[in-house]
Amino acid sequence: MKLLVINGPNLNMLGIREPDIYGKQTYEALLELIGNHAAARGVEVSFFQSNHEGAIVDAIQQAYFDKVDGIVINPAAYTHTSVAILDALKAVAIPTVEVHISDINSRDEFRKHSYISPVCVATICGKGFNGYLEAMDLLLK
Repeated sequence: MKLLVINGPNLNMLGIREPDIYGKQTYEALLELIGNHAAARGVEVSFFQSNHEGAIVDAIQQAYFDKVDGIVINPAAYTHTSVAILDALKAVAIPTVEVHISDINSRDEFRKHSYISPVCVATICGKGFNGYLEAMDLLLK
């Protein structure tokens, strides 16, 4: 199985950005955790992070041509604003799980709406880095 993990804006700043919300672990630590989890399950995993909406759309479209079996996506702020990412996920029809490190439902009112959720097989939020592992395991089922 081949999975793609996509992270949106500012997630490259984990460990620095609002550690009271996102924790003190770095983005590199997240990738290592996911990579180890994938290796233990015999899964090929690749990573993509961008602060740019169009680059994320391009990565989603490329996943179709690369024959990716599943996507784990944390669109970050684009969760609440991006119809373009929604449309890209609809276009490729690759099973996708939406992940958020924090519990977006207990934060600012605007964070409670996700444009992405309707096309995802599940949304996992508030479980920290472990949410990514849960998302991968869900896709493996």
